[in-house]
Amino acid sequence: MADVVIVGAGHGGAQAAIALRQNGFAGSIEVIGREPEYPYERPPLSKEYLARDKTFDRIMIRPAAFWADKDVTFTLGREVETVDAEAKTVTTDDGAVHAYGSLIWATGGDARRLTLDGHDLGGVHAVRTRADADRLMSELDAGAKRAVVIGGGYIGLEAAAVLTKFGVHVTLLEALPRVLARVAGEPLSEFYQAEHRAHGVDLRTEVAVSALIGGNHDRSDKVVGVRLADGHVLPAEIVIVGIGIIPAVAPLIAAGATGINGVNVDEFCRTSLPDVYAIGDCAAHANAYAEGATIRLESVQNANDQATTAAKAITGNPVPYKAVPWFWSNQYDLRLQTVGLSIGFDATVTRGDPATRSFSVIYLKQGRVIALDCVNAVKDYVQGKKLVEAGAVIAPERLADASVLLKEMI
Repeated sequence: MADVVIVGAGHGGAQAAIALRQNGFAGSIEVIGREPEYPYERPPLSKEYLARDKTFDRIMIRPAAFWADKDVTFTLGREVETVDAEAKTVTTDDGAVHAYGSLIWATGGDARRLTLDGHDLGGVHAVRTRADADRLMSELDAGAKRAVVIGGGYIGLEAAAVLTKFGVHVTLLEALPRVLARVAGEPLSEFYQAEHRAHGVDLRTEVAVSALIGGNHDRSDKVVGVRLADGHVLPAEIVIVGIGIIPAVAPLIAAGATGINGVNVDEFCRTSLPDVYAIGDCAAHANAYAEGATIRLESVQNANDQATTAAKAITGNPVPYKAVPWFWSNQYDLRLQTVGLSIGFDATVTRGDPATRSFSVIYLKQGRVIALDCVNAVKDYVQGKKLVEAGAVIAPERLADASVLLKEMI
């Protein structure tokens, strides 16, 4: 038995173990992860790791010796299949039963897969794990030169940017009228669409895919094309699918935890099951920066901050989760930094000139600043956080005046 069992060895799981020790927890800690590796950073998988700017050892969250020093035990390469909330045990796919005093569920989510014909062909990739990225890299090494990316969210855009670096011809397909439509305003979407096209990406919006096509002489299990809804076929040796994730919470829901899109948690990251917490991508929580709406946040910030919240609750010092959301994305030589949540915005202000490739999009709701997207604009990002925290009401024309620092508007 472990005093705390953490299911999931990603950002949230790693930070939960660290935060427990930082908060004076002296009991036993076991982390169960389904991948064979110790915890590593996920965002570089579609950025620096895929681009080979960083080796795997450079994206490890902590070296193996750190975990031994902190007396944190790992069970790797195993997946939890069932949870018994009454007996306070979890059972892994090898039949082993792990008892716990408190359970922290930090499993994140699984890449959403296509359901159309050919979805399971070789050469069809997600970019969610190290193994995913390694498989993709091996095909690049084998000489693949034509790729189709399905999905114009951050994962798809980041992967497209990296592939162009290797001389791959990339076609990016987005079903909606613009990329990033679910997470950003039109000014940001238009900027990134123009950037990708300028870098040679054949970016198409309002395009539906009807099937993936296999068959290439003796390699019939390998993707060779993508058929669009209009019947046109795009040649492809690689297909990357970036259409979101499905929260990995089935065992918890089966055990009686409440939740529909993920598992529901309170302000201390407690689920409806006794002594069971959930954090990170899979945890649906009421967020103050979404006006109290129940949402899931898929970000390193959220995983780490909720991990600390759960650790404090377990160690008897409960502090409600109130962290300001933030996020980043690297594409080409562009560094996007986001603070706040633009959900429900009713106006945008563009600060600076996108043509200079350094500008910010400020999101307003009923006159209040609720979020900023800052492209190569670090000062706006740092200073804009205060505006988001305060829900500041500032005239749009003043926000747009890049000659005035945002900190002077608080």
